[in-house]
Amino acid sequence: MRVGIDVGGTHTDAVIMDGTTVLAETKTATTPDVTGGIVTALRRLLGAGAVDRGRIAAVMIGTTHFTNALVTGRNLAPTGVVRLALPATAALPPLVDWPARLREAIRPSVHLCQGGHEFDGRPISPLDRDELRRVAAELHARGVDTVAVSSVFSPVNTELEEQAASVLLDELPHLRVSLSHQIGRVGLLERENATIVNACLRDLADRIVDGFAAALREVGVDAPLFLSQNDGTLMDADHTRRHPVRTFASGPTNSMRGAAFLAGRANCAVVDIGGTTTDVGVLADGYPRAATGEVDIGGVRTNFRMPDVLSIGLGGGSHVRTSPIEVGPESVGYELTRRALVFGGRTLTATDLAVAAGLADIGDASLVRHLDRDLVRRGVAWMASRVADQVERMRVSADPLPVIVVGGGSVLMPPELPGVPSVHRPGHHAVANAIGAAIGQIGGDVDRLFAVNTGVSREDVLERARAEAVERAVAAGAVPGSVEIVEIDEIHVAYLPGNAVRVRVKAVGELDLGRARTSDEEDRPWATT
Repeated sequence: MRVGIDVGGTHTDAVIMDGTTVLAETKTATTPDVTGGIVTALRRLLGAGAVDRGRIAAVMIGTTHFTNALVTGRNLAPTGVVRLALPATAALPPLVDWPARLREAIRPSVHLCQGGHEFDGRPISPLDRDELRRVAAELHARGVDTVAVSSVFSPVNTELEEQAASVLLDELPHLRVSLSHQIGRVGLLERENATIVNACLRDLADRIVDGFAAALREVGVDAPLFLSQNDGTLMDADHTRRHPVRTFASGPTNSMRGAAFLAGRANCAVVDIGGTTTDVGVLADGYPRAATGEVDIGGVRTNFRMPDVLSIGLGGGSHVRTSPIEVGPESVGYELTRRALVFGGRTLTATDLAVAAGLADIGDASLVRHLDRDLVRRGVAWMASRVADQVERMRVSADPLPVIVVGGGSVLMPPELPGVPSVHRPGHHAVANAIGAAIGQIGGDVDRLFAVNTGVSREDVLERARAEAVERAVAAGAVPGSVEIVEIDEIHVAYLPGNAVRVRVKAVGELDLGRARTSDEEDRPWATT
């Protein structure tokens, strides 16, 4: 059996699944202390399902904690930034495009050093180890314990970042080092930004992972812990400590994966409606379509792997304005049960419209019977049209997309949406995000540049990339015989010599629970009793 948990900003959803069967589900309020909401959810689950704790093989958690930390500028660690590039790139130093509030939050110690490569792999300048030792001394003097290392064109040649990390760790063995070629893609500033974001979250990652582990211990669950990644796969707790940035879109991703599982569809649009926002994404072969360009997170431009998702301010707690009719983006959020009309409040919300229209049975329907019928009709039509417009924006072919609607706010949608061939609201739709976490698999991906030249064919390059992706999935904990290639993409890079091609391959396999439990018991501090 697996436990899936999704920790959102307002609610924490949880399910217990035995294979493909949902044994129990619950929704509870998210708490500021990380563990409280999870403990409450787990106790409700274990009580409702009368489940033997010893049968739980793994716990999968999706969380918005790291995204919220960056957006709010809270709980970010002082961070060192080392760029290997001189004498190049000095005109655009690290963090040049960061919002002032985030620069102040991480109190950066910035260092431009010798190193880096040209686009064809030739060195810009040799690494200066003495220079890096002086950087380490300054980091120590300022009490900085986490550092982001980036090098020009490190996706082409990773050796300078790795050598720099070795020098820094020789001087400061406790230092947490994040390397840009492990985080982002080609594009120095965006890749460097993503690496800095990762570095400043690593202290918080330790606290969050320890909090999750403590919550499991508190309810007597002794099982390996995994966290959901942006691409719909899982990573173990140690990997999360090193790469917290990979959890940023786990909420929408889990919802999309859970929706596909519940509806039995691998190619469709998914509309996830919560209390405050609606996320719209597209599934291709069961996995979220990835964003192809830059991703802005809290005002920081990054280029690591993220799903292609549109978000709008429409949810169950959205305010309704009547002249002209408009719903959202303002929301009562977690105060819905106090401020909405159906709960005796005085604020007209989207939930009130849904109840008055007969779409939902929430609160006391008699409290919205006075609403003008035309207002209710126009309000529901406005919400349906807004969502349908977002689905249309996500379409990349002439074929219309079937839609799966999930989330606690899915009751806002009528049975049909304008221009949409079919709308499905599957069972357990309110906890689709937790189900998406529970069914997560293990993945491995490759995204780098290869040279196709004499003696090396296109087929050789693709096969090498496939094999590397499969190897990474197995190393991450996938059952070897279960790994399949689910995505492969090649882009020829005209500005690089040697007929260069950028290859992206994603491999996915089933989680090897036996190996995960053995590894967890041997290496993870939370496995002790």
